[in-house]
Amino acid sequence: MNNIKYFFQFSLIIFLFLIFKISGLKLSSFLGGKLFQLIGPFFRSKKLIHSNIKRAFPDIDNQKLKKITSNMWNNYGRVFAEYIFIKKFRKNFFDKNLIIEGKEILEEIKTKNQKVVFVSGHFSNFELMAMQIEKVGIKVAAIYRPLNNIFLNYIMVKIRKKYICSHQIKKGIGGLKELLKLSKQGFSTALMIDQRVSEGIKSKFFNENAFTTTIPAQLVKKFNLPVIPIFIDRFDGTKFKITIQKPINFNKDNSIEDVTCKLNNVIEEMIFKNPNYWIWSHNRWK
Repeated sequence: MNNIKYFFQFSLIIFLFLIFKISGLKLSSFLGGKLFQLIGPFFRSKKLIHSNIKRAFPDIDNQKLKKITSNMWNNYGRVFAEYIFIKKFRKNFFDKNLIIEGKEILEEIKTKNQKVVFVSGHFSNFELMAMQIEKVGIKVAAIYRPLNNIFLNYIMVKIRKKYICSHQIKKGIGGLKELLKLSKQGFSTALMIDQRVSEGIKSKFFNENAFTTTIPAQLVKKFNLPVIPIFIDRFDGTKFKITIQKPINFNKDNSIEDVTCKLNNVIEEMIFKNPNYWIWSHNRWK
């Protein structure tokens, strides 16, 4: 029964992608944003979204609450519509539509052939961060969570491997073993650490315990790697700014819990910077 539902969803998405392809990037991004502002609230609980926002902004008024929610759905839709143009992003679209703050940090990592752990969250068009890291010539492996829709997941993994980051590591025990193997071969790691994971540990996130991945902390402890926070912001529709923050260096006395807590604080700061483009619909504190 699920396969029938997933195939219907897949067919609808392919139909929308064809329409977007004909419409061009800028118009499609705009239309995708408007579409998700209309239909998004039917797929995710408004109560959950508002509850999540209030965890970060306990004194927020209703007007700002509604604005953040609306902007989140708009960004969601833009990311969805922009997927069909990933090849364009990979080739030359970014030449005039991307600002990189801290590019010298990436250049230094490349020049020294240094291994690092890039961490971020689901902000703006988050897929573009790993793409840009690989484009500058850094060997990087990105961790992903498979989609429930098997038809769509097959297509998305192919797109990611071809245009975003060639080394895509499936989340899980097998993926962690592959990641450790690549790390020994000199690969850096890029992963989103802002969502709930069943195999993580409880760590404070906006003053409440939330299950959080320990993969960055494990890599830090095992290989003594610096952590590079990276953030992407959207402005003027389809223009972006990627900020590469200074490396965070931990010492051998820092525990898994210490590292994980510190990185949660980093994600909190990113969310405070622009709450409109984070995915508040995720049940982070379940």
